[in-house]
Parts: sequence; C-alpha cells; structure tokens
Amino acid sequence: MISVQNRPPRLSGNKRFIFLGIALLAAACSPKLRPVAAPVKTETEKPVVKTEPVKAKPTPVRQSTIAMLLPFDLDRLNPGASYTETGLRQANIALDYYQGFKLALDSLTGLGYNFKLQVYDSKGVPSQSHALAYNPQIRTSDLIVGPIFPDDMKAFTEVMVNGVHKPILSPLSPAAPATFANDNLITATPPLEYHARAAAKYIQGRLKPQKIFVLRSGYSEDNEYINPFKNTLDSLSKGRTQLVQTTVSRGRLDVLLPQFSLTTPNIVIIPSTNQAFLTVTMRSLDSLTKKYPIILFGHPNWPKFSFLRSDVLQRLKTHITAADQVDYKAAATIDFLRSYRKAYHTDASEYAIKGFDEGLYFGKLLGANNGEMKGITGNDFNGMHNGFHFIKKPGVGYINTHVNIMDYRNYELKKVE
Repeated sequence: MISVQNRPPRLSGNKRFIFLGIALLAAACSPKLRPVAAPVKTETEKPVVKTEPVKAKPTPVRQSTIAMLLPFDLDRLNPGASYTETGLRQANIALDYYQGFKLALDSLTGLGYNFKLQVYDSKGVPSQSHALAYNPQIRTSDLIVGPIFPDDMKAFTEVMVNGVHKPILSPLSPAAPATFANDNLITATPPLEYHARAAAKYIQGRLKPQKIFVLRSGYSEDNEYINPFKNTLDSLSKGRTQLVQTTVSRGRLDVLLPQFSLTTPNIVIIPSTNQAFLTVTMRSLDSLTKKYPIILFGHPNWPKFSFLRSDVLQRLKTHITAADQVDYKAAATIDFLRSYRKAYHTDASEYAIKGFDEGLYFGKLLGANNGEMKGITGNDFNGMHNGFHFIKKPGVGYINTHVNIMDYRNYELKKVE
C-alpha cells in the first residue's frame, strides 16, 4: 500500500515565522484583561475587570479517506523480473489515472478540502483483488476506486457484499453493472446499453424515420446493442417505427434495395465490431451512396479502428455515440495540461484527464457531505474528458448515462449540437 495524505498547504516562510505565528495566534486567543484607572475608593465600589470572549476555534475539516486499487504490479520491478507487454500497458494506464486523480485532490485541498489517499496494488490479477477485499483499511474507506478491469472487479465485489456499504467506483470499464450485482457500485463509464438507447432517442427525436435498417453480422454480440436499441425505439415510437433486421453475408445488400428510399435518408445501424464483416459491408454500403441517401449509426468503439476510412465514414454521414471527447483547445484543458506537465514532467494521456475529472467530481461530493457519497443522482458534471449523469438502479448501483452523439465532418468526429 502507498499512503498519500493531502493536507491544506502551509503558508510560505521558514519555521521561525511559523512558530512566531502560532505564538501570536495563541496570544490572540487568550482572554484579555483591560487595565482600568483607579477610581476614588468608596465603601461600595470595587475595581472592575472586563474580559473579552474567547474566540471560537474553527471546526477542523473532516478528512475523507479514499482507497485506490490499481494494477501497478510493482513486483515486476524486482531484480530479474520484467513486465509483459500487456502488463506494462496496464501499469501505464494505472499510473496515468492515479496521477490525474491525485492532481484533482491536490486542487481541492487548496480550496480547503482534506483527503487521505491510500493506493493498493491489485497487480491486474483477480486473486489479488479478491484478497484486497478483506483488507480492513479498504473496507472502512469513504470511497473505493477500482479495480479497473471487469474480472478484477468481479472478484473484489463478490467479497464486498456482506455488511459493507461503501461506494465502489468502477472508473474505466463500461462493463454492464449487472455483471457484478453490487448495489454499492458506481459505473462511471456508460455501458453499451446506454449508447444504444442514446442513438435510438436521437434517431426518433431528430430524424423521425418510418424505417430503420439494422445490418447484423451473425454474431450474438450484436444483440448487446440491438436489444436495448429496439426496446427504446419501440417505447418512444409506440411501435410505429419499423425495425428491419438483416443478416449480411459477404457484403450483399441486394435484399434491402427494394425498401430503400431514393429521396429521404435511409437510417442504417451496424452494431458490429468485427473487422472482416465491417470491411466488406462498409465497402458495399459506400457504393450505394451514389444513388441512395444514407445516414449510418455505428458502434461506439469504431473510432478506435484504424481500418475504417474517414472518407467512407463521412460519405455515409456516420454518427457515433461517445461517452467522452476531449476538447484540447478549451481553456480548462490547456490549463490542466500545463499543470500536469509541471507536476509530473510528462504529457497527460486521456486516462490522466479522466482521472482528473473523476477525482474532482467524487472528491467534491465527499468533501461536501462529510465523507459520504450523497446526492450523486442530483449532481450532473461536465468535465474535460466526460460528463456525468447518474441514475440509481436497485441491485446494480449507480450508472452514468451521459452519452454524446458525434458525426464525421471535415474528416473529424465532432459533437452534434
């Protein structure tokens, strides 16, 4: 465990001035006796001594304790040991996230908040996360951050169920919270279900089509997107918008052409992330844009795929849902990047920016509520990397549902206003 304690910054000056200030403060808080001129003595009159009331000392700010479980796997630094490529990548993610989160707490400390940050090495191994769940210091923390990977989180939350009612933040994973079935869980990254719901709301509210075409790959993973999309669409349209689902083989779209419109936009959904399927299907769909107006909606992971060409995505008027998007030209982002480089002598990654956003949001909530995670569903937040709008679902905890709609313009992915 690495223990990092944040305290309000001291005033500048050397120790002699600090001690002198303490002495003066003590003198200022002591009862004062005011000298009185000696009056003419009488039998009934006595000297009067006036005292000033003692100034009340300010109530100390409660210290909020945060336990952070991250996969540093520090044993790999021992002589004769080394990181695997995956292990090193995970450790870098952990370090970036920690540094961003810590910088946020430091910023809040300067405003009068008080935190104790305790960092534990989960090693990226489920058995280690399982063991850490029995640590009394972790179990009594005001907020637990991590583990960050689904298998580790599942091993951890399986233990954190009996008599433990501490908020557990899943900081990076969009895994469905039903996987963990823990009422104390806070899922900060919107799961795929809420991307599908956001796309359905946008299509029904803005585009109002009579038909929507879904191109399936044949893999069951498509249903993780299609099912919540269909449920949301049916609810909003009262069943009036038709969902036409077709399993596409080798890019053959001929079966859809009789239903395509030559004049109004054809709304097409492709929920797949399979490279082979996408490469062939996107090529076929692109060939139709010369004759048919098409607006395509894709999976939120598509921006990570280098094999998807931006010119094709733009011709198809592709829309993507996104939980996060950093505006590197914004003043707040520029200030953060400058502060991060000054503190750590390196550039901030998106994980560092995400760590800062989450540290700022949850740190403020803890500080404002004496170490309790209250009001999470009533406090929305727009950060540099992502926004937060939480809902509470029984049995699975708090879920961030904030999702943006993006589209390709000038060969860049930009937020739809």
